Amino acid sequence: MTTTRQDAWTHDEDLLLAEVVLRHIREGATQLAAFEEVGRKLSRTAAACGFRWNSHVRKQYKTGIEVAKKQRKELRTLNSQEKVDEQKEVHVKEPASEVEHTESTQPTQLSQPTQSNQPSSNSKNAIKDLISFLQQYEDAPSIKEVQEENQQLRNKIQELQNEVEKLQDEKQSLTNHLQVVEEDYRALIEIMDRARKMVILQEDERSRKVKFQMDRNGNLERVEK
Repeated sequence: MTTTRQDAWTHDEDLLLAEVVLRHIREGATQLAAFEEVGRKLSRTAAACGFRWNSHVRKQYKTGIEVAKKQRKELRTLNSQEKVDEQKEVHVKEPASEVEHTESTQPTQLSQPTQSNQPSSNSKNAIKDLISFLQQYEDAPSIKEVQEENQQLRNKIQELQNEVEKLQDEKQSLTNHLQVVEEDYRALIEIMDRARKMVILQEDERSRKVKFQMDRNGNLERVEK
């Protein structure tokens, strides 16, 4: 008894799921049958395969689904045409077998309708060639998808250009602010330097005004000028 898996889906499993479902669509089978087939191959439930297809994988194969539906329609048309041709061939052969017993010239006349089946063979080959071409075209992106991707890239480029302009404006603003800060810093340094010089001058002036003299007891005392 196999164990039902519940781990995350891998890219290869998604490809297998898409391949089986598209094949069932082309052949006119149900998607449920496709989910059951994939479930047997991957040891997963059909419900899990159906949920994965509808929630994630199906969005990536919109073009493939449309092409598969067209192929299904072409195959149905081909099968219908083959049945019609078979019925015509049966109706033609039955009178021919009866006439062969009576007249020897009639078979040549009745054999002509069988030659009319040749166009159906050519059309069959043409349809096969068309199916082969569509299968090759299945994985190719459509013009609409390319246009949408191109528009998305253009929008992304415009967003990046706007972001660059915004960063340039912020850089210019920071440069201007830095210049103002540097000017303020220089002015502050000049003010501090002038203040320091003024303090030194005041101290020099004070030292010049102070005079010492000796009192009667031989001690020095400070005398202001």
